Amino acid sequence: LKERAPVKVAGVRIGQVQSIVLDPGKETADVKLAIDQRYDKIPTDSVATIFTSGLLGDQYVGIQYGSSAKPLANGGTLALTRPAQQLEEMLGKFFGAGGAADNLGGSYTVKARFTNVGALSAGAPVKMAGVAIGSVKSVLADPVKLDALVELSIDKKYAQIPDDSAAAVFTSGLIGTQYVAIQPGGSPDALKDGDELVLTQSALQLEDLIGKFLVSGSGDKKPDGAPASSSSSPAGKH
Repeated sequence: LKERAPVKVAGVRIGQVQSIVLDPGKETADVKLAIDQRYDKIPTDSVATIFTSGLLGDQYVGIQYGSSAKPLANGGTLALTRPAQQLEEMLGKFFGAGGAADNLGGSYTVKARFTNVGALSAGAPVKMAGVAIGSVKSVLADPVKLDALVELSIDKKYAQIPDDSAAAVFTSGLIGTQYVAIQPGGSPDALKDGDELVLTQSALQLEDLIGKFLVSGSGDKKPDGAPASSSSSPAGKH
């Protein structure tokens, strides 16, 4: 499930996922839903479930109305929820293979701040040396520091990453999806759960690249023998 994923009732979109946050020390994610004001009569005993469109489609939150006469107020909580059923679990049950995710050793969370994350969103890969080692847990705007706070979930197999490592937002190819790249430092101390990566590099936007290219290539080169000119008036027609 990602931020901006649809929220549906009876298959009809009524809103979107606003944020997904996992507080330290908790095992359940806090998912905030932005619901269209026209649907302000959702019963408090309604059930929220994470579904997948088709077999390998995007995930969304489906709300099944309850029977309570009391509607859910703004800022309220849907206490009845059902988590997403992972494809591995579904296939494991289908083939009688048991839990396919038993080999996972868990993960730990580190934070990083960026002045610009571009189109980075929850669920994007976290890579080191080009290899995926985790995923982006959440991307939130800090209203005080006015930057983006990104939480990274890293596989515990990679528990020896130096604590002076850097994090950068890169793009796959020229206009591909964005991800967070970890560039290892040289500290003898390793990152721990809850640590923050201080050295960060924000996303470089395609518009910035094009702008720099146009600025650097305009007005600098002159034909051989042409006099230099500091005038900003347009050149005459030939």
